[in-house]
Amino acid sequence: MSRNGKSKEIRVSPDERIGPTRSKRRSFFARLFGGSNAKGDGGGSRAEGGRGRRRRRSFLRGLFYWCFVLGIWGFVGVAGLVVWHAGQLPPIDQLAVPKRPPNIAILDIDGVPVANRGDSGGPAIRLGDLPAYVPQAFVAIEDRRFYAHGGVDAVGIMRAISRNLSGGGGMQGGSTITQQLAKNLFLTQERTISRKIQEAILALWLERKYSKDRILELYLNRVYFGSGSYGIEAAAQKYFGRSARQITLSEAATLAGLMVAPSRLAPNRNPKGATERAALVVAAMTREGYVTDKMASMALAKPAEAVRETGSSSINYAADYIMDILDETIGAIEEDIVVSTTLRTDIQSAAEKALVGELERRGARFGVSQGAVLAMDPGGQIRAIVGGRNYAESQFNRAIAARRQPGSAFKPFVYVAALERGLDPDTVREDSPVNVRGWKPENSNREYQGAVTLQRALALSLNTVAVRLGLEVGPKTVAETARRMGVQSPLTDNATIALGTSEVTLLELVSAYAPLANGGIRIQPHVITQVKTASGAVLYRRKGASFGKVLEPRIVAMMNAMLQETFVTGTAARADARGFDAAGKTGTSQDYRDGWFVGYTSQMLTGVWLGNDDSSPTKRVSGANLPVSIWSQTMREAHRLDHPPPLPSNWRDPQPQQQPLIGEASTAPAKSRNAPVINTGLAAPKSSQQLGGSSLQAGSHGQTAPAMNSRDHNSRDLLPPANLGAASGDYKGSRGGLLDRLFGG
Repeated sequence: MSRNGKSKEIRVSPDERIGPTRSKRRSFFARLFGGSNAKGDGGGSRAEGGRGRRRRRSFLRGLFYWCFVLGIWGFVGVAGLVVWHAGQLPPIDQLAVPKRPPNIAILDIDGVPVANRGDSGGPAIRLGDLPAYVPQAFVAIEDRRFYAHGGVDAVGIMRAISRNLSGGGGMQGGSTITQQLAKNLFLTQERTISRKIQEAILALWLERKYSKDRILELYLNRVYFGSGSYGIEAAAQKYFGRSARQITLSEAATLAGLMVAPSRLAPNRNPKGATERAALVVAAMTREGYVTDKMASMALAKPAEAVRETGSSSINYAADYIMDILDETIGAIEEDIVVSTTLRTDIQSAAEKALVGELERRGARFGVSQGAVLAMDPGGQIRAIVGGRNYAESQFNRAIAARRQPGSAFKPFVYVAALERGLDPDTVREDSPVNVRGWKPENSNREYQGAVTLQRALALSLNTVAVRLGLEVGPKTVAETARRMGVQSPLTDNATIALGTSEVTLLELVSAYAPLANGGIRIQPHVITQVKTASGAVLYRRKGASFGKVLEPRIVAMMNAMLQETFVTGTAARADARGFDAAGKTGTSQDYRDGWFVGYTSQMLTGVWLGNDDSSPTKRVSGANLPVSIWSQTMREAHRLDHPPPLPSNWRDPQPQQQPLIGEASTAPAKSRNAPVINTGLAAPKSSQQLGGSSLQAGSHGQTAPAMNSRDHNSRDLLPPANLGAASGDYKGSRGGLLDRLFGG
């Protein structure tokens, strides 16, 4: 109370109050960073500022501490992750760059590359053999800091991330060339964090073990370029038809540009996209100083152009055949090799063009969809193999692997057997109906000539005469003759063998005709002449070899005379053999399922087959139509630049001149397997032997062949196969009769 009796009010200043006041309630950030009270000043504010600074320093120290701790733990975690993924790889000291799959380069007879086989698709190439701008193009577009980083480019990774986030695109990814090589050598193509970590580990190992140039060389020889091409040499051959040693700047830029999307930017599929990408590569090379502005302008003015696609060429049939026999020639392939062959690309192209052209023009009308052509010289050197209409659609090699009935193309073996029994082209036999225990073979036109010479009978492909001759010499003898000349497929030695009912391949049929073209030597068909390593070491070199003489010169001359007549008055009269002396035989099988023609000169043999893969009947394709046309076109090209000497055909000369052997076949005689020659002696009256109600008449200028009797041949040799027996009743129920449909002309 005051003196005057009034009470005196006691006041407490805000600073003297216990507990917080509104003025002291500051935000977290004010306390953290030392912000002052809006209403306070003086010493209180100074004290408060000191305490704020102390708190801020304390917070920063804590923040630094925890960041450091978290960094340590993060490093430990990343290190552990790396160690764990490294543990999934083989030990570093055991790592080695896997061997590159060996490449097989196939050359034609002139040494020109025609095909490559192997997973790589092309031989390895040294970095020093390439123009400087080739590797520079890849460095400029794929890894411009290649020579600066140690395998993993942190700067490049950050740059790629930045560009991806900004949406600005970019010309480089985060993976270095070394990382890409590591992925191609050791890892799968999956996109995972695990694979990227392993990729980085392996990239560091590669950089430690190899020089930069060696890494770049490995990269160029292993990377995928699209269209089945691994390695720059394979890609250059695939897209531009030349070695990587010879590609231009624009072509190098195109190949380097493929790395971002090999399949999508392949120049043979997307020329516009490939050109646009190549322009970016050239710009990058200019920016890095690898090329001048003038060089860049020239490259952009003349973009690279892919060559015409040749992957489906028929040469691939020949390449596949070479690969099939290469293993037994040299064994396992451990390194790049070069295979020299007997192939002639001009004949190969002509045969392919002729086959495809005829099938396109007349295949539908004749109901035929497939075919094959095989050409070789009389020494057995294979010049061309066309195994089908389109390699891209079907890789089955019909020239090598398909066994089909040859029909009348088999008849020369019947006639050879008959000539070796003492007959000759002037020998007369009866062309009339024949019945062999119910089997009634007929001529294709159901007409009969009566008494005809063997020469005319073969030229006209008369079935009844061939059957009579086959029975006369014996089906077993016919089979043995065919095997002696080169047929290797199983042969059924019954009466039907004379009409070609046993299946053979085109390769062995053409090979079996070779003794007629080379003077009587059985040949070994072959296509490989030499195999070398890429460094030049010879692994294999073919030496001349043959099976020796299997036909006497006089027999060869008689057969040539008869088969030449086929071109004059016989079934091959439509053939165009102008400019060269030729001989040959047509063939047609059951229900016109197969059409054949095998013809030859003194320098070349060519066989043609047409039919359907499912053995369905064609619409009357015979050896006399489409096959003869294909043969003519192929042989005209084969003899375009040369004129083969005439075939020996003067059989009336007591010792006809033997055809000089062409190629490498030996003329060393072999053990004779000829059937004994029957000495007919003086003229004798004609005789006959009843066979199933039909008379076999013999006679030629006062001479006769010995008549058959039951002691000469087992009765089963005279029986046709079960499916050709008499149970079917009338064989003349359809147009042309059974033999018209079965065996043709």
